[in-house]
Amino acid sequence: MTPPGLDQVIERFDHVAMAVWDIQAALGMIDFMGGVFRDGGDNVRMRFRWVQFTMPGGAKLELIQPLEDNDWLVRHLERRGEGLHHVTFKVFDLDQAVQRARAQGMEITGYSRTDDWSEAFIHPKTANGVVVQLAQWNDGFRWATSYEEVMAGRVIDAG
Repeated sequence: MTPPGLDQVIERFDHVAMAVWDIQAALGMIDFMGGVFRDGGDNVRMRFRWVQFTMPGGAKLELIQPLEDNDWLVRHLERRGEGLHHVTFKVFDLDQAVQRARAQGMEITGYSRTDDWSEAFIHPKTANGVVVQLAQWNDGFRWATSYEEVMAGRVIDAG
């Protein structure tokens, strides 16, 4: 049940994303936990690769890895090491969610919109030390059909 007042803002908690140096090297953990490939791609604007897995019980776990010429994710990994990068909430309307977060004193960064995916991030200094992604998309949309095509760099997410 969504708390009163957020029933028209937050649709659901969607996934946890982990920053890793090498997605392929992290697959042992995913296999151990029973993860099944769901989606992925290369975000060319932000210079990272992402792969998402469905875990037993329906939870989703995303791995993100820097691509060549990436600075922000490399900085994150150098400072904090591999591990939690962000948590994602699916919102009904991104503009309304951003407005609501700002009204509650949260700092918004990384606001972007595309036809397929729109997002904004709540800065960790105003979200108890965690990067919170607010995102809006059509649930039926998928970028990739296989893990292999993502890892070969054939799936382009313009970001």
